[in-house]
Amino acid sequence: MDKVKASMFLATDRVHVLRQAIMSCRKGGTVSVPGVYVGMGDKLPIGAAMNKGLTIKLGQTHVQRYTKPLLEKIVAGEIDPSFVITHPASLEDAPEMYARFRDKEDGVIKVVMRPHG
Repeated sequence: MDKVKASMFLATDRVHVLRQAIMSCRKGGTVSVPGVYVGMGDKLPIGAAMNKGLTIKLGQTHVQRYTKPLLEKIVAGEIDPSFVITHPASLEDAPEMYARFRDKEDGVIKVVMRPHG
């Protein structure tokens, strides 16, 4: 049903991920949805969440709180975030890379674009 709704532009979210999180969470566990989640989700297993006694936490990611300490750790070599970069690209490639990401092609997870390649 989700694929049909998405193909007809009736859905903007990937609500199946939230359903899977609720169904796979242990009893008494917590489902967190950090970041940006827009639109209207339907067919959520609220009964399963209720019966499992789940805590559901929602909210924007606290980017301002974590940016400085994370950058300091990257500069110090304590953490290396490069493993999430699946597609380095130039700024000129932006339209193509956006289309690949949007269409879920070529295993795109994170694109990092740099001026002049």
